[in-house]
Amino acid sequence: MELSIAIIVIVVLFILSGIKVINQYERGVVLTLGKFTGIRAPGLRVVVPIFQRLIKVDTRVNTIDIPKQEVITQDNVTVNVDAVVYFRVKDAEKAILEVANYVYASSQFAQAALRDVTGNIDLDSLLSKRDDVSQQIENIVDSETEKWGIDIENVKIQNIELPQDMKRAMAKQAEAERERRAVVISADGERQAAQGIADAATTLAKSKGGMNIRTLQTLEKISSEPSQKTLVVIPSDMTSSSLVQAITMSEAGKK
Repeated sequence: MELSIAIIVIVVLFILSGIKVINQYERGVVLTLGKFTGIRAPGLRVVVPIFQRLIKVDTRVNTIDIPKQEVITQDNVTVNVDAVVYFRVKDAEKAILEVANYVYASSQFAQAALRDVTGNIDLDSLLSKRDDVSQQIENIVDSETEKWGIDIENVKIQNIELPQDMKRAMAKQAEAERERRAVVISADGERQAAQGIADAATTLAKSKGGMNIRTLQTLEKISSEPSQKTLVVIPSDMTSSSLVQAITMSEAGKK
């Protein structure tokens, strides 16, 4: 009797050990006596213990942190670059059968691609075209991991660390560039102001009495301001060349 109970318990435990639950975001790879025999969908699934093995594969988007890599750019500047890779398993069979550890393999290949791409461009391109560099790394890694059933969805460069002397040099360059722009803007403003004054003078010269009106406006502005100066107004007729010559001769006779 006890033997029968023991056998029943063993059989029940044997059957229960073959019951597997596969979550919605997982796929089950079944190996029967070491040979691939199919993929199990999410839900309650039964496998034959001892003879069959179920390997669960997460099909959600996962991330791989690429550790900081010391890279020498094309213009011989040493920088430290790190990145993050977003990927998902699109073929559970290949992810298990084609590579021993698809996460580790993808990480190592992404590190190599990061060093290769950043080492073939100059520092200015690395800083200003970060998205283009990330896209190049993504294309390289995706083309290689596709045969492992891995889909690289995105690659993002996170940090680019520069040497301190390079940071100081770039700060000086930026400051010089800002000063150059300020000088150019100031010179352009003076040029436009001078052109405006010249145009106004041309317009006043073409209009009869325009210069006199402008002179009166100037006198009005001067007279409204408190000053210790005495303003003497000479009619424009007295500024003719003949009158100036007569005044000059008169002063010479006095001497």
